[in-house]
Amino acid sequence: MNYDTKQLKIGNISTSEIELKDLLKAWIAISVAFAIALSGSFLSSNFYIKFVIASLTVGIGFLLHEMGHKLVAQRYGCFAEFRSFDNMLILAIVMSFFGFIFAAPGAVMISGRVNKTKNGKISAAGPIVNLILASLFLALTFMQLPKLFEQMAYYGFLINSWLALVNMIPFWLFDGQKILRWNKIAYISIIIVAFAFMLIQNFIKLPA
Repeated sequence: MNYDTKQLKIGNISTSEIELKDLLKAWIAISVAFAIALSGSFLSSNFYIKFVIASLTVGIGFLLHEMGHKLVAQRYGCFAEFRSFDNMLILAIVMSFFGFIFAAPGAVMISGRVNKTKNGKISAAGPIVNLILASLFLALTFMQLPKLFEQMAYYGFLINSWLALVNMIPFWLFDGQKILRWNKIAYISIIIVAFAFMLIQNFIKLPA
C-alpha cells in the first residue's frame, strides 16, 4: 500500500492528498462511465446532463460508500485510506460504450488490528450507507420536483439499491464475504432490504 506521510485532518477524519486525488479520479471516471451508458455516447447531446445526474447519484453513492468503510475503520483505530484501481476505472469507461458497466473503482485499504467482528462491521457500513441513500432518493420520487431532480431521484434510488446488492456478493473484494463471515443475520437483512428496493424500482416510472 502507498502510505502518504503527509496526513490531513478534515474534522475528525484523517486523510491525505493521495486519497483525495484517488477519490476525485474515481468519482469522475465512474460518473463518466455511467453518463456514457445512460446517454449512449459522450458525443450525445444529453451526455452532460447525464454526467451531472451520474455524479450526484452513482458518484455520491460510491463516495459515501467508501467513506462509510473509512469512518468505521478509523473509529476502531485503524489506518484507512481509499486507493483507486486505475485499470478498472479505464475498463469501466471502455465497457460503458457497450452499455454495460462493471464498476470496481477501488477500495479502502485498512491497516491495523481487525478481527472478524470489526472487519464485518467495517464492511457492512458501505452497503448500509447505500441503502440509506436509496431511502432518501426513494422519498424524493414521491415529491413534485423539476424534471432534472426527478431523474436524479429515480437514478439515485436505483443505483444505490444496486450498489448495495452487488456489494453483498460473497466473493473477491466485495463486502458480502466479510459480512457473511461475521454475522449471517446481518448479511441476510441487508440482502433482503436491497432486493426489496430493486423490486420497488419496477413500480417507479422513469421521468420522461
